[in-house]
Amino acid sequence: MSFYLQAFITFFKIGLFTIGGGYAMIPLIQSEIVEKKKWISQNDFIDLMAISQSIPGIFAVNIAIFIGYKLRKLKGALAMATGTILPSFIIILTIALFFQQFKDYEVVQRIFKGIRPGVVALIAVPTFNMAKSAKINKYNVWIPVVSALLIWLLGFSPVYVIIIAGMGGFLYGKYKHKNSAS
Repeated sequence: MSFYLQAFITFFKIGLFTIGGGYAMIPLIQSEIVEKKKWISQNDFIDLMAISQSIPGIFAVNIAIFIGYKLRKLKGALAMATGTILPSFIIILTIALFFQQFKDYEVVQRIFKGIRPGVVALIAVPTFNMAKSAKINKYNVWIPVVSALLIWLLGFSPVYVIIIAGMGGFLYGKYKHKNSAS
């Protein structure tokens, strides 16, 4: 099987079984791409996630494009992006065709209420895994906590938080390098 077909099928399966959006895809992508297939390293995965979150667009498609491009340039990016997008397109189209007929059924409403906490867990697990991989510890845990609170409670734009965090990291690196050279 060609790499492109394998990449398409891998991301099609990830897209097909992801409920809750792009962030819920993180553990599936990490498991398939980093751990099973070993197409990229954990550090590359974290870097690509950071870039994918920082640019406009759909997170899941962004990360699929970055991974595909890193591995096989344009053709890899197209295979992975198409694999990511197609399941959602098919599912949304199917739901749109039939949802009006079923949305008021109590069973359907209960199913959606049950899915919500599961989606939260799907987002929480990769967050903790990322924190571990990013070497978040008792000395720097305040950075993601303050960032989250600024966005959530005070309505700060995530773009500004990313810019400030990037500048802070740059300045800290310069300061640390300067002090270690002395």
